[in-house]
Amino acid sequence: MAQTTWVFLRGLIRQHRHWEDFPARFQSAFPDARIILLDLPGNGDLYQHESPGSISGMVESVREQLDLRNVQGPVNVLALSLGAMTAIEWMERYPFDIERAVLMNTSLRGMSSFTERMRPENYLDILKSLIFNSKVEREKLILDISTNLYTHKAELAEKWVGYARAQPTSRMNGLRQLFAAATYTAPEARPHEHVMMLQSLGDHLVNPVCSTRIAERWRWPLVSHPAAGHDLTLDDGDWVIRQIKHWLPH
Repeated sequence: MAQTTWVFLRGLIRQHRHWEDFPARFQSAFPDARIILLDLPGNGDLYQHESPGSISGMVESVREQLDLRNVQGPVNVLALSLGAMTAIEWMERYPFDIERAVLMNTSLRGMSSFTERMRPENYLDILKSLIFNSKVEREKLILDISTNLYTHKAELAEKWVGYARAQPTSRMNGLRQLFAAATYTAPEARPHEHVMMLQSLGDHLVNPVCSTRIAERWRWPLVSHPAAGHDLTLDDGDWVIRQIKHWLPH
């Protein structure tokens, strides 16, 4: 059996290390998979790069990174939030690059309102985290907003501060990513057939109705976690793996 390559993409001002132990769990569940953790420009290994002001620019970066790794498509994609927007645009522009995709807790302009795409109660905190707060305050804030079920937030926040100090996402890059996400508009037609959507009903950052509307418009299967927050793989990575196992062809 040919090896399946999975590309993992995270969200706004996040990097590949924020997946924590989920890639190892995924590898254990899918031992034949090749897992590639990529960063969007301005984050992680690419923290010294300028973040594109558009999702299409992020797509081109992802494809360039795969080219540098001599990765030949099609690949499978697992993507969260801003990463899922990137995956949608990737499928729209280069549909033969991707075999299957699993998209988590994302939203699209043209299908949901601004206040649904980012819940209003978080506006001030998110702006403060991008502009004023210390790294410790920012990481604690992100964890509080994005997780419901994770039980060791204080320890993890300190760990994430280490990531932020070693590979800091600049304020300007964070704002560019926010602008790209806010202005990205849904493609007119369904960009791909083989896509599953996962949503967290306890998402305090993005209203889960955003995922519902995408799935209904494009006739993609949708599975809902009853309690998890925005960072679904951190709150319940094993549940995500079970849904993928059930969905993939046997």
